[in-house]
Amino acid sequence: MAELKKKPEGLDSPIVPNVMKYAGKAHVRVYRLTKGRIGGKWRIGAGWKKPVPTLLLDHVGRKSGKAFTTPLLYLVDGPDVVIVASQGGLPKNPQWYANLMATPDTRVQIKGEVRAVHARTANAEERAAVWPKLVDLYADFENYQSWTEREIPVVILSPR
Repeated sequence: MAELKKKPEGLDSPIVPNVMKYAGKAHVRVYRLTKGRIGGKWRIGAGWKKPVPTLLLDHVGRKSGKAFTTPLLYLVDGPDVVIVASQGGLPKNPQWYANLMATPDTRVQIKGEVRAVHARTANAEERAAVWPKLVDLYADFENYQSWTEREIPVVILSPR
């Protein structure tokens, strides 16, 4: 892997996960209430000039069994929806990714539509094919990959 780039100051702060947790909960509430009219586009970072569509991913805690919903950026690729377990380039995969791999049959909400999907991690060939599309969608994905030693997982959500 290429040499790691330095992350902007403050992203490793212990308060960042708490801020993201509560911002995510508010995002989910507003998105559901408005069927994505509010919260349906990500306008932070590279999304400021080129807003990115967001969906709501339902997943079940692999240890707790508790239901969670996480707002995520997404790309439509044919019949599939593609999401990225970037977690802003932090060293570990996000919790939702491990939850999803443990219970891959789930639902996503895109605007007012709820879809039943099956999740799987893209293989190397699939990832290589879709990664440029993802970076075109949201340029910060490339930054996130450059900030971490892990290969950021790309998840394919297929209709079921």
